[in-house]
Amino acid sequence: MAGSWEPAPRSAPDEGADARGSSDDATPPALRSARADAAGAMASKARRAVVSFLRILWANPLSFVGFVLVVVIAVMAFLAVVAPGLVLLYPPNQLSTAYHQAPSWAHPLGTDELGRDIYSNVVAALPIDLAIGFSVAGISLVAGGALGLVAGYWDRPGTLGGAVSVTIMRLADIFLSFPSLVLALAIAASIGRTVDGAIVAVLVTWWPYYVRLARGEVLSVKHQPYVMAARAAGVREGRILLRHVLRNVLEPLVVYFTMDVGTVIVVISTIFYVVQVLPYPSATPEWGSMIQYYQSFLSTYPWTVLAPGVAIFVTVLAFSLLGDGLRDILDPRSRRAQAEAGSATLVARAEE
Repeated sequence: MAGSWEPAPRSAPDEGADARGSSDDATPPALRSARADAAGAMASKARRAVVSFLRILWANPLSFVGFVLVVVIAVMAFLAVVAPGLVLLYPPNQLSTAYHQAPSWAHPLGTDELGRDIYSNVVAALPIDLAIGFSVAGISLVAGGALGLVAGYWDRPGTLGGAVSVTIMRLADIFLSFPSLVLALAIAASIGRTVDGAIVAVLVTWWPYYVRLARGEVLSVKHQPYVMAARAAGVREGRILLRHVLRNVLEPLVVYFTMDVGTVIVVISTIFYVVQVLPYPSATPEWGSMIQYYQSFLSTYPWTVLAPGVAIFVTVLAFSLLGDGLRDILDPRSRRAQAEAGSATLVARAEE
């Protein structure tokens, strides 16, 4: 009909824009401000933790040296696996005509009787030794620590928990009655000359140490007032064990684990040396096997034996120094004293 008015058709609403607008408007300003404050508080707490960590390391130079060495060792082991060309000068076991060359720029740790570069083989052996050290110490920490928690927390005579505790400790005492290295060598020789057999041999002899350490720490913690208060408040035993006991015995276990990695490397290298688990040369070099292979050259070409020996020494030293530093960092009283000493040192140097 002429002259009649009809409403103009509306365009479809922009659902995406509405969704975006509603999502922005749905969050109250107070909640957004609280989230921002929480994120800022977490970042500030992380910065304070890093600064405190660096102050303690600065106050204890040997711990700082151990920390740097462990970082360098870990990075080299990682690169030796994912990008060997960055850390290896030559492929492992590559033959050349540079027979028995002394350390030089071309061969930093010299060569052997077939021209193999000693430095490249020492670095190529780093991942397997480090992996075995961490795996054995880590599994022993978890298994032995768990058994130690049970043996210490439920150590009540005349109960089922007490019987379980006695059984665990007597079993641990049986293994501890033998020298760990001798027992590991006997087990490795009995199982067979394999890498898995050597790892199992060390594991069998290693977990009791963590049981004894964890149980002793639990016995000293479980009668503390905060544990008794939690029990009086009706908190379940399992929750008390995990929330109040475990968190207070974890620090000495972590420190012991850090130092124990180096000890495991020494033991596993000894087993590889004596039992000849992985005869050198092989596709995967190993420090103990290298020492066993080159021992006849000690008087004539000493660098062939000293190179893997020094690698073991430096690795063990690095983890020992780092463990000492972690003990200072995790102990509140030592942490406070070290932080104050570090601050005083920084102030004195700034005044100079």
